[in-house]
Amino acid sequence: MAVEVVVFDVGETLVDETRLWERAADAAGVPRFTLMGIVGGLAARGRPHREAWRILGVDPPAVSFRPGEDFYPDALPAIAELRRSGRTVGAAGNTPPEAEDDLRAHVDFVGSSERWGVEKPAAAFFERLVEDAGVAPEKIAYVGDRVDNDVLPALAAGLAAVHVRRGPWGLLHDTPPGAIRVDSLSELPGRWS
Repeated sequence: MAVEVVVFDVGETLVDETRLWERAADAAGVPRFTLMGIVGGLAARGRPHREAWRILGVDPPAVSFRPGEDFYPDALPAIAELRRSGRTVGAAGNTPPEAEDDLRAHVDFVGSSERWGVEKPAAAFFERLVEDAGVAPEKIAYVGDRVDNDVLPALAAGLAAVHVRRGPWGLLHDTPPGAIRVDSLSELPGRWS
């Protein structure tokens, strides 16, 4: 069955989180390299990045991505091309609702774990995604950098799963059988023609 809807994870899929983590380190008063090292160590261990704040003994600062600055260079062109090809495009991730506002101008629908009340990798997150997409699961592709949070649960939900190899998790995780591997989002528009 052809893919009619493509849904993107946000962090490290559409948005390069490097500057976000730098702003977070600055706001928390911790060295950037220290925070990045801890986050990398957590990624290598398969642990949630939020544990970095507990390890550092500081409260997580309130920072968000900047739509004009933080998108990966291939993100918006890929979204535009997918939409031109007649596909519906969404963005849904483990994000606060404010992230939805920043994405809404670029995609057809948005979702956030905080608004939905469920986080990836929970099956209920992907059930809600399918509901909002409005088509059968096998007509949806979910694109994400993390195999544990994005790719495997998308496959389990019956979606086409795309593993984009970038960011700490994307590079540390191996693409599982049954998933599509891409190194750039620019590879997606021609994928399901």
